[in-house]
Amino acid sequence: MSDATTKRKAGAHAFGFDLNGGGRLELADCAGKPVLVVNAASRCGFTPQYEGLVRLHRRFQDRGLTVLAVPSNDFAGQEPEDDPAIRAFCQSTYDVAFPIASKVAVKGADAHPFYRWARREAGMLGGTPVWNFHKYLIGPDGDLVDWFAPPTKPESPKIVRRIEALLG
Repeated sequence: MSDATTKRKAGAHAFGFDLNGGGRLELADCAGKPVLVVNAASRCGFTPQYEGLVRLHRRFQDRGLTVLAVPSNDFAGQEPEDDPAIRAFCQSTYDVAFPIASKVAVKGADAHPFYRWARREAGMLGGTPVWNFHKYLIGPDGDLVDWFAPPTKPESPKIVRRIEALLG
C-alpha cells in the first residue's frame, strides 16, 4: 500500500503537530475520541473565541474531546509572536489548558500536511481556512466530520450537538 493510500485510510490520524512548549501531539493518539482543530491568532477580532474553546474543553475533556489550537500568521499578520509569547498570551489571558501547536502555515503551498489533507477532504469551500478560527471536527475514526467558519462560536449549538453525537 502506498504512503498516500495509507494516509487516506488513516484520515486525520495520519498527522501530528509539534506542540508549543515541546512534545508532539499525534492525532492517532486521539483515536476513539473527537478532536476540534482550530487555527488561531492572538491579534484577531475572533481571538475572544479562546474563551469558548476553554469552556468547551472543560465541558467535554473528561468525555474524551481534545481541543487543539494551531497558531498561524497567515491572515493579516495577526499572529506575529513566537511560540513562547503565544503560549504565555493564551495561558495568562484565557487560561488555556488544552494543547497549543507550534505556529504553522495553514494555507498555501507551505500549509501543514493536516491542512492540505483537510482541503482535499472538505473541498475548496470548507477545506481551506479563509481566516483565523476556522474549525475542523475530527471524528473518533479520524474522518473529517464537519468544518465551521470563523464566525461560528465554539459553543454554538451546531458544534456542541456534533461533539455530543460523537461522544455518545
